[in-house]
Amino acid sequence: MNIDHFLRSIVAVRSSIPDDAFTAETLGTLREGSGVVIRDDGLVLTIGYLVTEADEIWLTSKDGKAVLGHVLAYDQETGFGLVQPLGTLGLPALEFGDAATTEIGDPVVLADGTGRAVQAHIVAKQEFAGYWEYLLDEAIFIAPAHPSWGGAALVDANGRLLGIGSLLLQMSRRRETADVNMVVPINLLLPILDDLLTQGQINKPPRPWLGAYTAENNGEVIVMSVADGGPAEQAGLRQGDVISDVRDGKVDGLADFYRKVWDSGPAGAEVPMRILRDGRETWLRIKSADRSSFLRKPMLQ
Repeated sequence: MNIDHFLRSIVAVRSSIPDDAFTAETLGTLREGSGVVIRDDGLVLTIGYLVTEADEIWLTSKDGKAVLGHVLAYDQETGFGLVQPLGTLGLPALEFGDAATTEIGDPVVLADGTGRAVQAHIVAKQEFAGYWEYLLDEAIFIAPAHPSWGGAALVDANGRLLGIGSLLLQMSRRRETADVNMVVPINLLLPILDDLLTQGQINKPPRPWLGAYTAENNGEVIVMSVADGGPAEQAGLRQGDVISDVRDGKVDGLADFYRKVWDSGPAGAEVPMRILRDGRETWLRIKSADRSSFLRKPMLQ
C-alpha cells in the first residue's frame, strides 16, 4: 500500500471554541485532530465534535501550510463535520471507497494530519450507541488503535477513503481486552452531502433530544448526568435514575432507548418515561428539544 500517496490529502485540524459555548465544558475550548480533503475545491471532511461551535479553525497540510477554515456543517446523526478552507491548500481529494463491502480482517490504514499512520485490520462491524444520544447501525472498529484518532482518515488497501475516526474504545474478545478505534463509515455521508453543503443540515425534522448522558449496564439504561439547562434537567431527571420504559414500551438497552425516543416524533415532542429512583418507580414527561438550538451556529463568511 502506497501510504505516502494518500497522506497528502489529510490535514491537521485545530479549532478554538468560546468559553461560553454549550459544548465548551464537555469537549473543551481547544480541539485538535484531523480531516481529509474530499473535493477538488479543498472541502475537508472531519469528525463533527472537533468543529462544533468553533469560532476559529486552522487547517494545516503535512508540509506545514496553514489556512483558515469555515465550518459549513456538522451533522448530529452521523457525527460528520465539513470545513471549507478560506485559502488554497493545493491538496488532492481522496477518492471514496465502499465501507459497506468491507469485511472483518480487511487490511486498512488510519492516518492523521501530522503524517502518522497505523496499519491495522477491521476487527468488527456492528451497532454502536454513544452516551450522548448517538447511534450508528453499523460502525467500523479497527485494531491496533491510532493514538490520534479524531478526524483521522480510514483508508483501504487501494488508497480509498472508508471512514473518519471518532473514538478510542476497548473491546473484549476471548478474555482479552484491546484498544480499538471506532470509525464512522463514509457511506453515511453520500446521501446527505448535498443537504449539508446547501443547507448546513440534513433536510428532515431534527430528532428529539433530551440532554441526558446515559450508559448501559446489563441491559439497563442508567443516567450518568444531564446537560445543564437541557430538557432532561428541566423535567427532573437525575443522575442514577434507571430508565425502564418509554411511552408504553419497555427499554431493552441503550440503542433501543434511543430508537424509542426518536420514534416519539420530531424535536419538541413530549417523551414520557418510567424511571426507577431509590427503589421506587415514577413517570417523567420530558419535553424534548432540537439539540442544535443549544449550539452556536457556524460563522457567516
